[in-house]
Amino acid sequence: MSFTVAITGRPNVGKSTFFNRLLEQRKAIVDDVSGVTRDRQYGVAEWAGKSFNVIDTGGFVAGSDDIFEKEIAKQVRIAIDEANVIIFMVDVSTGITQLDESMADLLRRSDKPVFLVVNKVDNHSRLLEANEFYSLGFEHIFFLSSISGSGTGELLDAVTNLIIDEKNEEEPSESAVPKFAIIGQPNVGKSSLLNALIGKERTIVSDIAGTTRDTIHTHYNLFNKEFILIDTAGIRKKTKVHEDLEFYSVIRAIKAMDESDVCMLLLDAGKGITAQDLAIYSMAVKKGKGIVVLVNKWDLIEKETNTARDYEKELKQKLAPFNDVPIIFISVTEKQRIFKSIESALLVFEHRTKKIPTSKLNEVMLKAVEQYHPPVVRGNSIKIKYVTQLPTHTPSFAFFSNYPDDIKAPYKNYLENKLRENFDFQGVPVRLFFRKK
Repeated sequence: MSFTVAITGRPNVGKSTFFNRLLEQRKAIVDDVSGVTRDRQYGVAEWAGKSFNVIDTGGFVAGSDDIFEKEIAKQVRIAIDEANVIIFMVDVSTGITQLDESMADLLRRSDKPVFLVVNKVDNHSRLLEANEFYSLGFEHIFFLSSISGSGTGELLDAVTNLIIDEKNEEEPSESAVPKFAIIGQPNVGKSSLLNALIGKERTIVSDIAGTTRDTIHTHYNLFNKEFILIDTAGIRKKTKVHEDLEFYSVIRAIKAMDESDVCMLLLDAGKGITAQDLAIYSMAVKKGKGIVVLVNKWDLIEKETNTARDYEKELKQKLAPFNDVPIIFISVTEKQRIFKSIESALLVFEHRTKKIPTSKLNEVMLKAVEQYHPPVVRGNSIKIKYVTQLPTHTPSFAFFSNYPDDIKAPYKNYLENKLRENFDFQGVPVRLFFRKK
């Protein structure tokens, strides 16, 4: 279940600053010049134990004033169509402008929840001025300052209250057919891979980047293997996004990632892995999806004895810290190893749904703890007494200890490596939790 929050508003009201605060990182280029949002604007935010997708629609606005109206209207319509909640941001220092009015007009017609957020409210007189925004007629109104962060908590509480608790859905149904999403940048051969696997021209394939506009679900049942393939429109660097269709495809690709069990990240062998690919990869890791890396167009690479081995080694260095993933060299046009990539994805799916008996888990992991004890912290010797697997979609393990907060990252990495050595979790991010015994 993916829950998506879209941040809309005219340029320069502080959408990107707020977006960065949610994601706790400086991801967008923020400046006082109107319309500076250049960067790809999406990420995963977490609040009160719930995570959700955030999309900043800033920067989806074209040049001059007369185009503004049209472009903004388009951007808002997309947000209304695609998001579960819309945050409509306005700026107290300028008051209500005509652009705010026309956006409000569009948003009032939506049946999605709209939270009106008055930004830059950082002192008492501004709080009084902010009252004029009640006239826009929205039921939910929040006053905050995205630079200092005051007031963001109440807004996030309101957003996360709308997310249905997923605890009931945590138990994956056993009969579920594995879902594989083919992800990657435009023009690496995603649609061609789909067609090669299915053996019929299901999607329009051309050499123009970004011809796939939507996610396509294909139920696949061959060689006694059954799964669903989700082909996504290419996730694309922001500088190349000219049309709002691209904005759709970004949101759809994230949704496809949310729906899938295993992401097949397709790379172009000639170009290697780019920053954009790494962003897609780390998003899939953060979402706890299984991952298979497919290096396409391998037939075009000049080869020597160890070419593949060296390429894989270099790739894994770039994918670190989590790089325990299958890497398969394929050629879609020559149909080289494309079925191996499916077998690999099915194997990763098995790893992701694997349940390890508690007795076996404790036998192996407590022995690993014996071999190398956690370092002493502040004179306390840390003991780990018991391990159990949690009933979640992504393999998660709880370690019970007398001082859970004192267990540091290097030791957590050691435990994760021991888990991977003893129980094959190739291609799957593993989560470790430390709890009070």
